[in-house]
Amino acid sequence: MLLTDITLQTLLLLCCFAFLAGFIDAIVGGGGLIQLPALLIFLPHYAIPTIMGTHKLASVSGTLVSASQYVRKVKVDWKVIVPAIIITSLFALMGARLVTSLDKNLLKPIILVLLVLVLIYTFLKKDLGTDHTPKYDGKKFLIGALLTGAILGFYDGFFGPGMGSFLIFAFVSIFGLDFLHASAYAKILNCASNIPAIIFFMSSGDVLFQVAIPLGIANIAGSIIGTRLALLKGSSFVRIFFLIVVTAVIARFGYDIWKTA
Repeated sequence: MLLTDITLQTLLLLCCFAFLAGFIDAIVGGGGLIQLPALLIFLPHYAIPTIMGTHKLASVSGTLVSASQYVRKVKVDWKVIVPAIIITSLFALMGARLVTSLDKNLLKPIILVLLVLVLIYTFLKKDLGTDHTPKYDGKKFLIGALLTGAILGFYDGFFGPGMGSFLIFAFVSIFGLDFLHASAYAKILNCASNIPAIIFFMSSGDVLFQVAIPLGIANIAGSIIGTRLALLKGSSFVRIFFLIVVTAVIARFGYDIWKTA
């Protein structure tokens, strides 16, 4: 899709937001809370599918780079993650196919309650995610990862906000991973859940490539710095960041519900 009404100043501002989104998303997820609203504000004349397609292509660029950085430093069980990638992609596609047939606003109060419970649980369990003590291995880990990928992949395809944080929390609380290992798995599955959506948006012409490409570069730059900081500071640092981002997501959901009430 060709772009004719965006100034260099607007593009530079969007790149700044994309950089910040990539930085935060690389650590604990939640970058969409920054990049997507910025696109909606600065490009108000474009249709929502076009904004979403542009956002997805830009954000997945940073997520891919972040995932590659994590897997170089953190050991990942590829016998588990490869099947989980396939399942996550398939269920994300199923969720995307339902996106026009169900009212997403009905999900917001449910997701808000779940996020509050996640925040309280993580805050009260001071040692959650600080030690890497996997509870399952082999077939049990595989089955758990497949179920996690299916449920959250479907959620991401259908709705999406908070997907990265939910993935990290699942791998920390259910599987006993520390925040660094959980972030690695989350980034990989987050990429998998975004691929079907990106293919769909690109095939329908709903991507502003002149915006998505520079935003993707900015997102990658933020992701590189964010990932390196997370790897340098360790799981305790990531835990604090996780609490901050989940709180921000809760505030955003609460505001959306209050506004539409």
